[in-house]
Amino acid sequence: MKKITIAIDGFSSTGKSTLAKQIAKQLGYIYVDTGAMYRAVTYFAMQHNYISENHFDVKSLIKDLPKVALQFHFNEEVGFAEMYLNDENVEIAIRTIEVSRLVSKIAEISEVRAKLVEQQQEMGQHKGIVMDGRDIGTVVFPNADLKLFMTASPETKAQRRFEELLEKG
Repeated sequence: MKKITIAIDGFSSTGKSTLAKQIAKQLGYIYVDTGAMYRAVTYFAMQHNYISENHFDVKSLIKDLPKVALQFHFNEEVGFAEMYLNDENVEIAIRTIEVSRLVSKIAEISEVRAKLVEQQQEMGQHKGIVMDGRDIGTVVFPNADLKLFMTASPETKAQRRFEELLEKG
């Protein structure tokens, strides 16, 4: 059976990741959580004191981007691929409120976006991949075999975010 590239785009809290995981599991494809990649770079920046609530050393982060190695490793126990930063499982660490508060600042840096887009495109070269995130269908995989764009009402998005935060305690 011919494998394809599936790109799921859309706004925050519309269910992109939930749907992407379900599709990947059903098809036996690799699921790539691009948001986790940005979160991992944010975590790296926090570890090296490049970013905090009131400080951001963009130049040092850019200089150290070659030291950021990101990989996904499938974990059979949880049923999905987890994020690794420089060979360390950071799946739990990158899902904290502290990382969430800073990730948008990291995503604004064009050098970070360029590095991650390049890595995402490499991951998709062999097809059999489901990738979700903003700009996946336009920037990362403009020629994806299947593109989905997800939307949701403000109420639905707020409810999804609320339930996610409750789950995290």
